[in-house]
Amino acid sequence: MNAVEMIGRSQLVDRPEIRSGDTLRVHVKVREGEKERIQIFEGIVIGMHRGGSNASFTVRKVSFGQGVERIFPLHSPTIDKIEVVRSAVVRRAKLYYLRELRGKAARMKEKRRKP
Repeated sequence: MNAVEMIGRSQLVDRPEIRSGDTLRVHVKVREGEKERIQIFEGIVIGMHRGGSNASFTVRKVSFGQGVERIFPLHSPTIDKIEVVRSAVVRRAKLYYLRELRGKAARMKEKRRKP
């Protein structure tokens, strides 16, 4: 293990297991001047980039009829917590085809979670 990996390993944070197709509620710390507040971004994971401390995931939601995507670093200190709301049955790693779908066509079949 080289020095970069040792430093990166100390930066890792415990997060729930996330997969493509999961609907997440990401609690993000937002700074506004001197104040800091928590803002919730809820959407479906359309892609993951794994890579130790450089891991990231892309979350997509539709807000007021406009698609919004946000890329979050998985181990970022600006993420307060991540909640997995539901999981979906998906057959591919990247769900970029959801960008073209609208309304009911963009729904995913829900996967049963273990109690």
